[in-house]
Amino acid sequence: MIRDRLQRSLLCALLAVSLVFASSTAALATTIEEAQQKDKELKEQKKQTQADKDALSGQLNTLISQMSETQEKLNVKQEEIQQAEEDLVAAKVKENDQYNSMKLRIRYMYEEGDFSLMSALFEAQSITDLLNQVEYASEMSGYDRQMLESYKEVTRQIADQEAKLKEQYASLEVLQQQLSDQKDQVQALLAEKEMQLADLEAKIGDNAAQLEKLIKEAEAAKKAREEAAAAAARAKAAAAAGTAASSAAGAPKITGHGQFTHPCPGTYLSSGFGYRSFDSSFHKGYDLASHGKPMPTYAAADGTVIIAGWSNSAGNWIVINHGNGLVTKYMHHSAIYVHAGEQVKKGQNIGMSGTTGYSSGVHLHFQVEVNGTAVDPGSFL
Repeated sequence: MIRDRLQRSLLCALLAVSLVFASSTAALATTIEEAQQKDKELKEQKKQTQADKDALSGQLNTLISQMSETQEKLNVKQEEIQQAEEDLVAAKVKENDQYNSMKLRIRYMYEEGDFSLMSALFEAQSITDLLNQVEYASEMSGYDRQMLESYKEVTRQIADQEAKLKEQYASLEVLQQQLSDQKDQVQALLAEKEMQLADLEAKIGDNAAQLEKLIKEAEAAKKAREEAAAAAARAKAAAAAGTAASSAAGAPKITGHGQFTHPCPGTYLSSGFGYRSFDSSFHKGYDLASHGKPMPTYAAADGTVIIAGWSNSAGNWIVINHGNGLVTKYMHHSAIYVHAGEQVKKGQNIGMSGTTGYSSGVHLHFQVEVNGTAVDPGSFL
């Protein structure tokens, strides 16, 4: 759409130049009275064009104000998306823990056998003993039913959370498109205003050179947008290719003597846990950088992969549940070698570090959480 508008604007500019040349040629053949009348007409056109320019400037300011408001809404929605992702991780951790508890309960019942009223009747030493065994079996059965209902409720909560997240993403996409459309309108108004000014100046004969400059700037802007779009497409294709390369996982590697193995050995700590001095923000993990070279990343400990995919902020990321409220997160991958639901071992190669999502350089953001709260990873390494 922008390209068509620019082409139409360029066509109008070229037509204006042609009219200037035609006007100049005609002026050479006119009398003084005709030339004076032509000057009066051009000045009247300049006055009208100035009024049109002022009206366009008012419209442009209105669009810029609307674009600023939309950007504020976009920022709010992005924060809501990030919070929803945190809630979804917590829900999946709860689901995974609940599922493991149910498996243990079922295994126990299978190995020990169901409670038999007849066996209790024959084995009871007294009426009191019999009643105690019956009551115990009833309580165990009720507990199982309660656990099952709790599991179903967790499942429903996760389904609702996922639906909410999808709706938020859809809303964000709509806002992004609205913002893009508003930018197109602003660019179109700017181009039209500049072309109108250049056309006016060309008609009064003192800015033909400026008109040519504006045309070259429009062509340069068009080329820059095309190059930016091509670069974005290449980056997206590279990220997709890296994520798809799940068969490239390397051998396991365990480093250090802590509870966790080092998640990305051979790197250096570029940003630690806690408040940052340069912007006072709180950094929830370790940034492990490698001077621009992607490095293998490893599972810090045994666990279950509950997320392996894309996040707007974390890029290609992996979340592993280790049980007992302990969760690790691995962000900004250029490649992912595991999938959600997979059981991983300590030191297993799960991906390659990168700079996807909100990232300013190739690194791994490693985050440790206990019961949903980020803690210093150094105490585990």
